[in-house]
Amino acid sequence: MACMKLGSKSEVFHLDGNTWLCSTGLPSDVIVEVGDMSFNLHKFPLLSRSKVLEDLIGECCGEDERKCFLQLHDIPGGAKTFLLVAKFCYGVKIELSALNIVSLRCATEYLQMSEGYGEGNLITQTEIFLNEIFGNWRDSLKALETCEEVLPYAEELHIVSRCINSLAMKACADPSLFSWPMSGSNNLKNPEGTVFWNGICTSAKPQPVGEDWWYEDVSFLSLPLFKRLLLAVGSNGMKPEKIVGALMYYARRHLPLLGRQSSVESGNHATPGSTISTAADPDQRNLLEELVELLPDQKGVTPSKFLLRLLRTAMIFQASPSCRENLEKRIGAQLDQAALEDIMIPNMGYSMETLYDIDCVQRILDHFLLVDRDDPSSNYIAEEGQLMGVSHSLTPTTMVANLIDNYLAEVAPDVNLKLIKFQSLAAVIPDYARPLDDGIYRAIDIYLKAHTWLTDSEREQLCRLMNCQKLSLEASTHAAQNERLPLRVIVQVLFFEQLRLRTSIAGWFFVSDNLESSQNPSRNLVLTRNDVHGQAVATQDRAIAVDEMKERVSELEKECLNMKEEIEKIVKTKGSWSIFCRRFGFNKSKPSEAKPSKPKNGRGSPTSSAPILNGKENHSGELEE
Repeated sequence: MACMKLGSKSEVFHLDGNTWLCSTGLPSDVIVEVGDMSFNLHKFPLLSRSKVLEDLIGECCGEDERKCFLQLHDIPGGAKTFLLVAKFCYGVKIELSALNIVSLRCATEYLQMSEGYGEGNLITQTEIFLNEIFGNWRDSLKALETCEEVLPYAEELHIVSRCINSLAMKACADPSLFSWPMSGSNNLKNPEGTVFWNGICTSAKPQPVGEDWWYEDVSFLSLPLFKRLLLAVGSNGMKPEKIVGALMYYARRHLPLLGRQSSVESGNHATPGSTISTAADPDQRNLLEELVELLPDQKGVTPSKFLLRLLRTAMIFQASPSCRENLEKRIGAQLDQAALEDIMIPNMGYSMETLYDIDCVQRILDHFLLVDRDDPSSNYIAEEGQLMGVSHSLTPTTMVANLIDNYLAEVAPDVNLKLIKFQSLAAVIPDYARPLDDGIYRAIDIYLKAHTWLTDSEREQLCRLMNCQKLSLEASTHAAQNERLPLRVIVQVLFFEQLRLRTSIAGWFFVSDNLESSQNPSRNLVLTRNDVHGQAVATQDRAIAVDEMKERVSELEKECLNMKEEIEKIVKTKGSWSIFCRRFGFNKSKPSEAKPSKPKNGRGSPTSSAPILNGKENHSGELEE
């Protein structure tokens, strides 16, 4: 730490109780009171250095008093700083440091100790030392912290802004290019490559300094000074990611609840009263609201995990509605970056209708879809790719769809979760966002298992949220044997599985015909040795593909046969075959038939009415028995 000594005389001041005495051999003729401390001094050393003291002493002498009594209760820095001023006036050595320079500079301005009252007066000396302070990171930080003790005077003399500008410049610069000392936890560690010689630490190789080297230091500042520093580093061109990093470090230090795991996650369901009782500290609430306002507006700069933790803490502290809405919009804009455990927000309301805050997630999802709709780069139409069987990389909307489906599966066991809330959250996701509907099927199945009292109409209404055509083979097999599903849905699942089997068989015949054509010797031309070898390899690959297709067709036939047997059992339990056929529009066939019936027209297209899919009539094919 930088320091400077002024004066040449040895110490002549000593303390007696609450009184400072000056042992110069002459009786004291002026008493200065500062707070609860008294200073027995002499007139001439004081008035020769300060215009204010000269004026005050002159007023006292005009009253014909032998001893002059002065009161300086409002001097910046109080009695501790005035002692330094008095020592300077007497020529006694004083030591300037980053911890006392700000208050002393303000006191000299207050007392008007300019060059007109002696060359090298204290205003000049303190200004010289301040300029040295601003060249050092740690000393500038300490000086800024002490500004709060004399804030109005330090603001008037622009000391606060000068400290902040000095710190901002150093935080934005490359630390490896400068030689100022930097504090922080990294300096306390013994890095690899450090050797000791006679107790002196020397580094065998230079240690890299991370971009976050200044986070810990500035986290000790008060919120007003911290805000001004962040604005300064932002105006100096610092990346928003670094600003967010400093803000996150500051929030974790000053908001203890931010990193606390919720009682729901730990398995202890707290009562609403015990949760809300922690919001008694208005300072914490105000701090959180201020930090939210400091967050950069750029999308994706602030991690979604941190935003969701801020939102949980804001709910606990009962922050203002504008603060919570601000956080929900920020989270919604980048919901595709969130994780499932982060959006499992406990219900903090008084009613505690549900275990998790479904309404909050609904609002966040609405914000995401609103931003996604307005962003041309995110409007991805996937229907064509899905129909062609082309696999695309995950889009933000698809990632959010998977996230919401998993969320629905987690909240579905809550018996207090009403059907209308479950439906409204699931239905917001557009159909193209789900390449497969396995996730929403899983959530629906869990909800049906936990809500056994639902009527048939409600169960059918719930199952309209999924598209049976977009279920995988594994999900279709499970759904065909799922007694919790309405019979109409099971029939749809079996129908589309048969349609899929039919398509696979047609594709197998197409490949087989091409393979036979390629193996016809009459079509072969005279080939070179390399061409013959290449054709043989290609033919072998096609043969392997045909074998794999045959295995797949065999598996699908087995699955279809099993599903037919299961549907026969289900229908027998639900009613007779005649009732089943009248309800779904199928012609009755013998249950013992294992092979599909022959088509009723020349092209093999179905002539009977099609089953209802998601409330619409499907004419693409019929379920064969």
